[in-house]
Amino acid sequence: MISVFKTNINTSDERQHIVNALQDQFRVLSCHVDLDDCDKVLRIEALQLQEAAVIAFVKQEGYECAVLE
Repeated sequence: MISVFKTNINTSDERQHIVNALQDQFRVLSCHVDLDDCDKVLRIEALQLQEAAVIAFVKQEGYECAVLE
C-alpha cells in the first residue's frame, strides 16, 4: 500500500525528524518527503496503514498533513 500526503515540511532537518518519527510509530517499508515538490509530498509505503492515523500523528508533530488526491 502506498499513501501520499501533502505537507508543509520544508527543511531536511524537519524531513529527517518526521521520517524517523513515522518509522518509530508505524510499520513502514519506506518513507520519503519530496522537499522540491510544491506540495512537499510525503510518500509512505506500508503493508497496512491507516491514513487518518498518519495525518493525526504528523499534525501532532507540528506539521500540516492531508491526503493528496
